[in-house]
Amino acid sequence: MRILTIHADYIEVEALKKAIADAEELKEKEKKKYEEVLVVFTAVEQGDEDIEKTSNSLTTAIIEISNQLKTKNILLYPLVHLTSKPSAPRVASKVIQKTEELLKKEDFNSNHSPFGWYKGYTLKCKGHPLSELSRELKAEGDTGEIKGEKKEEFSKSLKEEEDMKSRFCILTSEGELIDCDKFNYKGYEELKKLVEYETKKIRAYETEPPHIKLMKEQKLVDYEPGSDSGNFRFYPNGRLIKKLLERKIDEICINFGAMEVETPVMYDFEHPTLKKYLNRFPARQYTVLSDDKKLFLRFSACFGQFLMSHDMVMSYKHLPLKMYELTRYSFRREQGGELAGLKRLRSFTMPDMHTLCADTLQAQEAFEQELELGLLWIDMLSLKQEVAFRVLTEYYDANKEWYKSLVKKIGKPALIELFPKRYAYFVTKFEFNFVDNMNKASTLTTVQIDVENAETYDINYIDAKGEKKRPLILHASISGSIERVIYALLENEASKMKRGEKAMLPLWICPTQIRIIPVNSEQLEYCKKLMENLENENIRVDLDDREESLGKKIREAEKNWIPYTLVIGKNEVEEKILTVRIRESGKEEKLDPEKLVQTIKEKTKGMPFERLSLPNLLSRRPIF
Repeated sequence: MRILTIHADYIEVEALKKAIADAEELKEKEKKKYEEVLVVFTAVEQGDEDIEKTSNSLTTAIIEISNQLKTKNILLYPLVHLTSKPSAPRVASKVIQKTEELLKKEDFNSNHSPFGWYKGYTLKCKGHPLSELSRELKAEGDTGEIKGEKKEEFSKSLKEEEDMKSRFCILTSEGELIDCDKFNYKGYEELKKLVEYETKKIRAYETEPPHIKLMKEQKLVDYEPGSDSGNFRFYPNGRLIKKLLERKIDEICINFGAMEVETPVMYDFEHPTLKKYLNRFPARQYTVLSDDKKLFLRFSACFGQFLMSHDMVMSYKHLPLKMYELTRYSFRREQGGELAGLKRLRSFTMPDMHTLCADTLQAQEAFEQELELGLLWIDMLSLKQEVAFRVLTEYYDANKEWYKSLVKKIGKPALIELFPKRYAYFVTKFEFNFVDNMNKASTLTTVQIDVENAETYDINYIDAKGEKKRPLILHASISGSIERVIYALLENEASKMKRGEKAMLPLWICPTQIRIIPVNSEQLEYCKKLMENLENENIRVDLDDREESLGKKIREAEKNWIPYTLVIGKNEVEEKILTVRIRESGKEEKLDPEKLVQTIKEKTKGMPFERLSLPNLLSRRPIF
């Protein structure tokens, strides 16, 4: 809140016309004069939504100033132009009304100028050293400073995580636990990079990570200048890739037995259960103002799914019970230096699954099953991953053999972070981390065992004896955010390019799987018919019908990472045999159309299909 106080001989105020629809009702246009008065021009700002605390703070400041001036006459004058970040009008109105009431209780003659009106005034300032003062105020009990910007909201858990002194070790496939600085990393160079990333905690990039250049060159994704940092626009090719990844992870989770639900994107800051959870989740929130209510944008599907679980009737026979939502979108107000293209965003698509379990044994069984799903997902995308377990020390000590069995199943050493006390709601989690070209790590698959939120949200099931029990809850994202998966795929291809290899996305998510290039216009009609036949086989195919040279068309197909390029000349039309440039092998082969279709079907078996939304004739496509 900002105030400007004027100690005046008098102020004469005239209400002229309404400025807002919810303006204070007046019997008629008013003109009033206040003499020997402290005029308090007031601007209530975003972040001042706690009416009681804000009013108390304003009242305290006014009493302090008026006691110095020895005046009991106060005029509260709302002046929104004192700030560039005003609160909602209803909030400001309530603060003014409440402050006026509080001042009257302290024997002040307090009034306010009409709220929500255009006004004219004549004022005569006394002109002594204390006659003009300005202040920036904070609500009583608020430990943050207001310096022209909204106080950042973040949880106590986030601060505790930053202050945590953990022990970092390597757990080998043979079950040996070795301090990170004593482990021999020969043959495990990527694991060493993960360890350095986690222990040195240098998150910011010194130069732009290569996937940003690639996402722009391939016309997939770009920054959105009309939004907040960390928000992106997806062009048709990028949207297609994202949709296919979404469909596949949906399929995996639903086939795993998860019930698909949908929940709201914003929740009440003052909801007692949610408020408690906010302080236990290490993330920063976006806030939204709706009249006099302060809301936050979700950073996961936990809120909606847990509130839903609270309302469900469950018995031990229903457990383990899985619930799933693909959130479009989740929001985390990451710090500016942490933002890095598609790796770390402020709004993202998160496949969020929660599993309610009866006890530790059932929770560990589900944890292990979901780890196996993560391994399948990573393998499906041909990505490499480094595994990290994060675990409360006493939980690790009680379950050493279980962790050894998990690392043995993974088949290579894993990073183990042992934290001495529980700073959040979970006792353990695992992460599959992708290490990029700048030696920065990002979590893809992750699963956590939550021992707290069943109590927080009052979630119960009925056991075999008919008694209420609290379940354990697994938080799982089998893929990680979809945007981060695209980041990993592009970084993986950038790594190939550094080694002199050709970049190419997995065939099932390639926007264009086949490009047809006629040698000249004489083959154009044949190419159109061929394209139609291939499209009927559920293959994404386009036709370069532009008036460009054959060489340029072929070069552009290479630049666009097209897996199969068909160059159609007179011989191909007559012989009905395709000349196919195969990107993966770098070879050119002669294939009949049926053989090409069969090859693509085999390589994309079990994967979802979506048609490309761009025109299939390149001459009709806009340039992004």
